[in-house]
Amino acid sequence: MAVLNIVLIEPQIPQNTGNISRTCAATGARLHLVGPLGFEVTDARLKRAGLDYWHLLDITMYPSSEDFFLKNQGPFFYFTTKAPHVYTEISYPDQAYLVFGREDRGLPEELLHENPQSCVRLPMIPGARSLNLSNTVAVAAYETLRQWGFPQLQNYGKLTRYEWDSF
Repeated sequence: MAVLNIVLIEPQIPQNTGNISRTCAATGARLHLVGPLGFEVTDARLKRAGLDYWHLLDITMYPSSEDFFLKNQGPFFYFTTKAPHVYTEISYPDQAYLVFGREDRGLPEELLHENPQSCVRLPMIPGARSLNLSNTVAVAAYETLRQWGFPQLQNYGKLTRYEWDSF
């Protein structure tokens, strides 16, 4: 069974983390929250953004980046606006960890400098500072899952009152 890991290092905005939690729950990705967090996990804004998907979520919390990296082996892919590689140029292996930094300052530059081959970005127009964190996570997660053929995900929809005609 393929496993995708989404890692948020020091997230600050509960609504973003709630939206990301919902994406993880809907895709079967594991969520790793690395502290210190800018909110409490009991925050109503966090729970509201995740709606009723909390029971589907596989979540692990860590007090610090040091603790997270000590307990996990990677491979790690660091998403940053400062990266030399576009996210679609990378082949993401099973057990990949997609790592995202704080909304207000991203990942530490020292970490990026030490791992240039694993730093990836989503292209944007010049002058755009960044995409919303929850949107970036969704794009990255679905690119990884697309490369894997969407394992364990339902690839069809069903109408409520009608059947799809064969096409």
